[in-house]
Amino acid sequence: MAGNGSGHANGEFSFGNGTARNGLAKIQTHKKQNGICHDDSAPPVKAQTIDELHSLQKKKSAPTTPIKGTQGAFASTISDEERQKQQLQSISASLASLTRETGPKVVKGDPARKSETPKHVAHAHEHHFTPTISVSDSSLKFTHFLYNLSPAELYEQAIKYEKGSFITETGALATLSGAKTGRSPRDKRVVRDETTEDDLWWGKGSPNIEMDEHTFMVNRERAVDYLNSLDKVFVNDQFLNWDPENKIKVRIVSARAYHSLFMHNMCIRPTPEELENFGTPDFTIYNAGQFPCNRYTHYMTSSTSIDLNLARREMVILGTQYAGEMKKGLFSVMHYLMPKRQILSLHSGCNMGKDGDVALFFGLSGTGKTTLSTDHNRFLIGDDEHCWSENGVSNIEGGCYAKCIDLSREKEPDIWNAIKFGTVLENVVFDEHTREVDYSDKSVTENTRAAYPIEYIPNAKIPCVGPHPKNVILLACDAFGVLPPVSKLSLAQTMYHFISGYTALVAGTEEGVKEPQATFSACFGAAFIMLHPTKYAAMLAEKMMKHGATGWLVNTGWSGGSYGSGNRIKLPYTRKIIDAIHSGSLLDANYKKTKVFGLEIPTEVEGVPSEILEPMNTWADKNAYNATLLKLAGLFKNNFETFTNYKIGKDGKLTEEILAAGPIF
Repeated sequence: MAGNGSGHANGEFSFGNGTARNGLAKIQTHKKQNGICHDDSAPPVKAQTIDELHSLQKKKSAPTTPIKGTQGAFASTISDEERQKQQLQSISASLASLTRETGPKVVKGDPARKSETPKHVAHAHEHHFTPTISVSDSSLKFTHFLYNLSPAELYEQAIKYEKGSFITETGALATLSGAKTGRSPRDKRVVRDETTEDDLWWGKGSPNIEMDEHTFMVNRERAVDYLNSLDKVFVNDQFLNWDPENKIKVRIVSARAYHSLFMHNMCIRPTPEELENFGTPDFTIYNAGQFPCNRYTHYMTSSTSIDLNLARREMVILGTQYAGEMKKGLFSVMHYLMPKRQILSLHSGCNMGKDGDVALFFGLSGTGKTTLSTDHNRFLIGDDEHCWSENGVSNIEGGCYAKCIDLSREKEPDIWNAIKFGTVLENVVFDEHTREVDYSDKSVTENTRAAYPIEYIPNAKIPCVGPHPKNVILLACDAFGVLPPVSKLSLAQTMYHFISGYTALVAGTEEGVKEPQATFSACFGAAFIMLHPTKYAAMLAEKMMKHGATGWLVNTGWSGGSYGSGNRIKLPYTRKIIDAIHSGSLLDANYKKTKVFGLEIPTEVEGVPSEILEPMNTWADKNAYNATLLKLAGLFKNNFETFTNYKIGKDGKLTEEILAAGPIF
């Protein structure tokens, strides 16, 4: 694969003076009667300089994710020196442009440390690379790379060199993402070539905005040149997908310690053995987000561009420092790679009961996906991205990316307690003196976030895998107030509502606006899917049928009227409904069918007032209820017109079944 080099990224590194030595000698002081302190407990420390003394504090290590019951890779047979040479070669190749024979002269370590010079690796570099034909000033410089640094090392880098980086009261690293405080979906581009022409979803409704190979290479050149111009870059080699048979190796090359720590948390952290035998990555990100793209380049519409090239297995980021672009960019890649292996990639939360029953939670922002999938009586497999394979379900990520706006210890104790040393806090506001974070303050953005390793959640299941799901729960916050609190779905209805990806929230913050706004996002994650939504829906139906899973539609929104006249369904009632789904008791309930949407609703659920289970009962004005119900049905129908011409299965029978499962009026 071009751009990633022929070398192998094998190697465990210790940077700077962090070589393996005996620890600093223990010092004990005994105060004598004459008041003079005397230490005779150990020989003097053998250090001539303060740098040497500091070097004794550090041990050779690599960041790890706890993985129980799995074996490490085979022990490497090459020497440490040879492994370091191969690592240098691999990083250099990653940072090479196609117009050059090699990448930059890379050296390990932080250039700010005076004890590090490129001299000790010069012969290794010359041994592996032939000189370039044309020499420029950029060819004369060394680029230092900081490889898989620990959170503590990344804290040091961020606080020393990145303005706006601070340690908060609880030990988290607070930082700023720059002008962009959220994703830029209209600036995302995907190369349309022979690899993607027939596979990807293009056109109306698709998140995939095309670009050509040449434009991608122009942007790649710009990003790589920027990274090569820096004194140092950060390199993370990590994994995606906890299923050992289907994990993906990713390399992230970035300019900021914040980005490196973010991805350290969000991807799966390799063990030292896995890092030694990492090899060539399957996918590489070049994050040059501090540098803009050229707005006059073809296909560009702003100075921001996030570009995916699936043939080259590369991603380029220009003009945005929002770290979520890396996370969701890799999720898009998994939405392409996994279905090719007959593995379903899902934008969902996932948890497991003590008896091994697994539930998937789908829902757009504000529907309660994070709240309901976080359950102290169940194990958390993951909060956002999953794969469903023949082996069961597995988390794609190694961490969680939680919203922080209005976060409180009472409402979200697990997230609150996870915000500690190692966690990245994006764009939050804190007290200048105490460093106490004010989670209600939206001065920078409403999209404040925390990124932390999944093991920071006490009931996380490590490794993050589980058996085949028993329940598929689709969450909607219906501010129109006409959907039932819970409905049991047929397979065709599950596909219909999965493809629709509906929720309706209150319209913005504009004063006096009370009319709800319907939002539809295919597969509950339209911004990230790569194939046509019906392909994911067909895979979901196939797996649900094969493994006997049940589909449910749960409304966490309004009851007794639309927003402004009704009330939001109480969270304890929704939790009782979810508990009944988990226990299996809801399967045995008596059901009746609603009109228009044809949903099967239970007549009673333990702990939930029976009158709210049928929405019409809660409305004082029945005519208003019927009018609102028909209005919502019309919105569903209009949204689904995008998908009606796409045939699934032989002779399109499945398409007809899905359409028949929609509202009838």
